[in-house]
Amino acid sequence: EVQLQASGGGLVQAGGSLTLSCATSGFTFDDYAIAWFRQAPGKEREGVSCISRSGGSSDYADSVKDRFTISSDNAKNTVYLQMNSLKPEDTARYECVAGGTCTLDGESYYDYYFWGHGTLVTVSS
Repeated sequence: EVQLQASGGGLVQAGGSLTLSCATSGFTFDDYAIAWFRQAPGKEREGVSCISRSGGSSDYADSVKDRFTISSDNAKNTVYLQMNSLKPEDTARYECVAGGTCTLDGESYYDYYFWGHGTLVTVSS
């Protein structure tokens, strides 16, 4: 059974930091790109960051560049999203997904193969 379990969300003040984890199982981790998407109430889903299947490249939404860092631990089949300098507009449910290509454009969420349950991040002002 394929599983992507996101964790690490919570309540943090603006300017603070959180690290999200995406623990995966049920598929060959090295063969898939992993991405983080987020969706706030009343807003469209947004691709936040992704890391390629080899871990050799990554991409970020402009809104999080220089604040968020994605990384992977192949030994643990886990991807992390380090989030620094958090802003109230980062408040959303964050979900990790797995697919063939690292892409964050438009409807790319539906191009991924596996989806997990999200974790809620709330940033207070």
